[in-house]
Amino acid sequence: MPPRMRADCVTTSARQRIAEPKDRSPMQSAIAIQRRTEIATTGNHLIELLPRKVRLSLLANCEPVELVLSHVLSEPGEPIRHVYFPTAGFISLVMMIEKNPALEIGMVGREGMLGAQLSLEVDLAPLHSVVQGQGTALRIGAAAFQRELSAHPALQRGMHRYLYVLMTQMAQYAGCLRYHQIDQRLARWLLMSQDRAESNTFRMTHEFLAYMLGVRRVGITKSAGQLQRNGLIEYRRGVLTVLDRKGLEAASCGCYATDGKTYAKLLA
Repeated sequence: MPPRMRADCVTTSARQRIAEPKDRSPMQSAIAIQRRTEIATTGNHLIELLPRKVRLSLLANCEPVELVLSHVLSEPGEPIRHVYFPTAGFISLVMMIEKNPALEIGMVGREGMLGAQLSLEVDLAPLHSVVQGQGTALRIGAAAFQRELSAHPALQRGMHRYLYVLMTQMAQYAGCLRYHQIDQRLARWLLMSQDRAESNTFRMTHEFLAYMLGVRRVGITKSAGQLQRNGLIEYRRGVLTVLDRKGLEAASCGCYATDGKTYAKLLA
């Protein structure tokens, strides 16, 4: 396990925009459609879906922050201090099991948020959450977010729908872990990361991939090598580039497409 990192983020006044890949997933397409509406773009899809009055009220309580790679944002059983709406970058939701390797069971990017359980009046973090792809987010204090929830039923409804999507994603992770091969799981994970990074290239080590997928490093090395030989990805000195997205989708298990359809149906 990597050492525990400081959970605080550094406030920033601007955020970098990353070019979108040419081939979009269902999730990316849903976000793109929403962007073309009259709603002002914030960079986070959940916020953009809110009615204008609710959105402006929520944004008035948010501050822009940097998501720093490897920083821990929550620990299991600890009180939630802040809610995060990523606008670039992404966060891994990791299950910590005693005497066993940690395992990623969910991922949050600009399509979602961290801290939705506050809408259920639960103020404790259920999982270890760590910044997996550096970027930016809109952050609001837990108490302020709970006040917004009380004041705006539309915000409550949006959080409940997102929680359903997140629960479905986690259940899909469990089935994927049990029934699908490492090669398929790795392809799915790379596609999910690319969706949230919104770039064909991102930094990633074999050691970190093994940590996220809950497998031995040798298994990742073998699977990544096969994807590279097939011309789907390129991996050099910790930098991974997706060369053939369609090919990577074909190499992935059906869980990736299922995730995208669930998201598009409930939150598009």
